Amino acid sequence: MEHSLLQFEKLRLIDHSDPDEAEILNSFAADDTLCLAASESDESAMRFWVHRPTVVLGIPDSRLPFIVKGLSYLVDHSYDTIIRNSGGLAVVLDEGILNVSLVFPDYKKYDIHDGYEAMVEFIQWLFKEYKSSIEAYEIETSYCPGTYDLSIGGKKFAGISQRRVKNASAVQVYLCVEGDGAERARLLKEFYERSIKGESTKFTYPEVDPDVMQSLEQLLQTPLTVEQVMKMITDKLTEHGVQVDHRPFNHQELEWFESRQKLMEDRNNKIKSSTDDTKRS
Repeated sequence: MEHSLLQFEKLRLIDHSDPDEAEILNSFAADDTLCLAASESDESAMRFWVHRPTVVLGIPDSRLPFIVKGLSYLVDHSYDTIIRNSGGLAVVLDEGILNVSLVFPDYKKYDIHDGYEAMVEFIQWLFKEYKSSIEAYEIETSYCPGTYDLSIGGKKFAGISQRRVKNASAVQVYLCVEGDGAERARLLKEFYERSIKGESTKFTYPEVDPDVMQSLEQLLQTPLTVEQVMKMITDKLTEHGVQVDHRPFNHQELEWFESRQKLMEDRNNKIKSSTDDTKRS
């Protein structure tokens, strides 16, 4: 790893990968907490998070003309929903998706693109033994398309977002590890079709093509699990000479966490309330 942000001597690791214990609202509050901690301690951190079936929406998604129809479709297919506090559009989370957050202190010293590029390099480094070329460019007909989409042979398996809090940034990647990437894309294709219904919109939403999305186990043509990828990350970091610190949140961090959790709850309640008002009108 050559990027200056990846020159870890020590890396704090928080493991929130048990989907039966993890709550999606808590995940974004946890990353905010790690940013606040990094701002105080000047230490980098990593967090694993895995959730039960959930569609994480972006702010623009909440403004879809027929969002209530789209949300009803997701609920009928047993998916929870949440509005996230970082950039982007809708993504699918489930037990086959591993989310990894890298939290960097002193973000003001770096351009915003440095955080994205560091995560790209980290994922390329992680899977370099597989001899598959991981590229970063926008897959326009994927869900949540962006400049730093990660793909192999034109098939997207990951997307990256970034959130900045105080003097630190959390760079988040979702890795579609297991299962059928196209099936997840079909879910969001139908969500957008039901939420737009041919209406013109000020914001440009993706016309999702399920054929451009696959999971890592599909692309690498080898059985692969979320647990294996987490172990791969910790093993490779240790082999690279990085001291992995499994320290949980302390008392001050738990206070920050509760405060950020409340902010997330209030934000989602406000947006969902406006959605309900739209439905009633």
